[in-house]
Amino acid sequence: MSIEKDEVCILIPTLNEAPTIGGLISEFKEMGYFNIVVMDGNSRDATRDIALESGARVVVQSEKGKGNALIEAFRNIDSPYILMLDGDGTYSPQDAEQMLLPLSEGYDQVIGNRLIPDNNEAFSRLNLLGNHVINRLFKLAQGKYLSDILSGYRAFTSASLEQLHLKETGFEIETEITAEAVRNDQKIKIIPVKYVKRPGTNTKLNPFHDGLKITTTIYKLAKSNNPMFYFGLIGVIIMIAGIISGTYVLFEWFHSIDHLPLTVLTVLLVVVGFQIFMFGVISDMLLGYHREVMYELQQLHSPKHR
Repeated sequence: MSIEKDEVCILIPTLNEAPTIGGLISEFKEMGYFNIVVMDGNSRDATRDIALESGARVVVQSEKGKGNALIEAFRNIDSPYILMLDGDGTYSPQDAEQMLLPLSEGYDQVIGNRLIPDNNEAFSRLNLLGNHVINRLFKLAQGKYLSDILSGYRAFTSASLEQLHLKETGFEIETEITAEAVRNDQKIKIIPVKYVKRPGTNTKLNPFHDGLKITTTIYKLAKSNNPMFYFGLIGVIIMIAGIISGTYVLFEWFHSIDHLPLTVLTVLLVVVGFQIFMFGVISDMLLGYHREVMYELQQLHSPKHR
């Protein structure tokens, strides 16, 4: 089954992308994609005017942040398929066909992988390292390695978007989309795509500030997907603190120095840390049981069981 171009909505979130948005829209139209929605975050330049003149439908988002833009767009787009990419000219419309093809083969979501050797020159060393570290952290927290979880080039089916419960308002939205897809056991395809340096304006990402927010989001989202990691990490840290203080108490005890308050604190840290760790183990078991039950329910409702 092939995807007809009029079944696809091209979604482009923008903020001050006047140098690139017109050419991006024109290229998609030349390829036969005419349902183009520009979700604008109240740009201060001519982005909206250029997008309108180029033939796109422009919607000014009601709240700030890329996450809010995508959440609002997903709620209002009724096309069977959505192809999303940033409006800064870093992604190529020429990759659209290969991004959409897996959706016709039964995949729920497609992620365009920027982190391939051919694109290395488009990244600074710090940016490239940060992306790889975040991808590894995501695998540790969510149990799945997906090559490029921060990619802004994605394709979805409308049905897969209905399963995602999205709340993140900023640049963490890609992380949440990926984590939600993993939580719902969606079929995800990774496609290598072309990526170039931002040609028009300076990047809006702060590598340290936004990197910390993304890392925090990965950890926060692990609470529902991987409670063993979420609670286990807290428990282990507290137990390590208890062991360190206990080592000090034991060392002082050999020198006939009594630290009763510190001894009590040591016991509390070790006990509390162990309890939190065990809570993670129990939560993980309950989550596994819940997933088994949901799988059985899905099997019962599948056509072959009717």
